[in-house]
Parts: sequence; C-alpha cells; structure tokens
Amino acid sequence: MHLSHAVLAINLNHPGRYVHWGVVQISVANLVVVALMIALFVAAILLPFPGTRRRK
Repeated sequence: MHLSHAVLAINLNHPGRYVHWGVVQISVANLVVVALMIALFVAAILLPFPGTRRRK
C-alpha cells in the first residue's frame, strides 16, 4: 500500500455523513462508536469472568 493510498483512506476534508431518524440526527462515525460500545457492554455482561468456574 503506497503512502498516497493511505492518505486517501483517512482524508477528513469533506463533510460528515449523518443518519436521520425523525428529530434524531447522528453522524455515522458516532453511530459506529456507540454500536461498538454497546457490543462491548453486552459482551462484558454475557461472557463469564475468568476464574469463576467452580471446581469439582
């Protein structure tokens, strides 16, 4: 991957994209961050803590 391709991949010189749900407006970048935080939270609740297995 050339340097020019890497620069094009992170070009921030354009307006952000937004998602609209009625009166709610959120940028796609923030929506991705919120989705990752929710997924991490759910995984932390559902996955067992290490060392909590009962010995027989």
